[in-house]
Amino acid sequence: MSSGPEHLDELDRRIILALQADGRATWTEIAERCQTSVTTVARRGQQLLRDGIVRVAVMPDVEYPGAADLFVLRITCEPGTQKRVLARLADRADLRFLALVTGPADIIAELSLRRGDSLHARIVEEIQAIEGVQRCDTDLTLHVYKVSHDWGQQLVVPGTPDTVVEVHQCAPGHFDAADEKIIDFMQEDGRASFRAVAKALGVDESTVRRRFEVLQRRGCISVVTLVSAPALGFESEIIFNITVDPARLDTLAHELGTHRGVRYVAATLNRNALFCEVILPTTDDVHAFTTRTLGRLDGVQGWTASMVLLTIRRGFVETPWWRDNV
Repeated sequence: MSSGPEHLDELDRRIILALQADGRATWTEIAERCQTSVTTVARRGQQLLRDGIVRVAVMPDVEYPGAADLFVLRITCEPGTQKRVLARLADRADLRFLALVTGPADIIAELSLRRGDSLHARIVEEIQAIEGVQRCDTDLTLHVYKVSHDWGQQLVVPGTPDTVVEVHQCAPGHFDAADEKIIDFMQEDGRASFRAVAKALGVDESTVRRRFEVLQRRGCISVVTLVSAPALGFESEIIFNITVDPARLDTLAHELGTHRGVRYVAATLNRNALFCEVILPTTDDVHAFTTRTLGRLDGVQGWTASMVLLTIRRGFVETPWWRDNV
């Protein structure tokens, strides 16, 4: 296998889909899903990870490590400065999502702000002070309705159910200092063995396993396989800002969440809007989504859309491929 998503073959994509289904599955389990040998799957899978085509990471709950608010940022840059601005923003630990996009804004990000911290300081004194930033429009996220990390499964694998995954809200007391150390380590390598984590942190393997399993069972962490949409052959990754009838907002959010291509839905404060990320195989599928889904939903008043050109961070985790593409 050659490096780069354009050189992936069918087996590579099946391995990626298996990792999306369970990022901590053993190579033996993945080989069974892919119906090939363990040796082949292990070699191919490890190469995909080394080449930065995919990254398996443990993602904390949106509010980790304490109670926080989430804000959508739409950042406009001076011409030619996008790369420099992205590099500065990528170093910020408080950005849950970060992407280069088309449309009126150059960059869309999600800022996690602990309650009690100053939004003014973050936006005006820090982000707007970055050289190249012209404007930062900020909107409060009121509620997250759906997050789907296995969007490849939903779009490719027949029979995958179209279900709305409600986001669990972890209380600050669900995490302590030991939990945070485990999560921080496994954000870098979500496939790390509990033995390796325990050795690095100087604790018992059983302690790491127990804490990890408790957090996972509570829904406070997720094991996620990051992969770019083009790597799986999908042409279109779009962020919609959908204006809706206020009385229909909650119902429409749930209806949108059942669509296979919708991986994220949230309600925002400004203009009775739903912030919605969609990944679809082709432009024809986008046309069908806008005309047969958005266009026919009772209560949708209109929308604007931005194509995602490059995803830099997702779930507080930096993607492994973005620096090679700017």
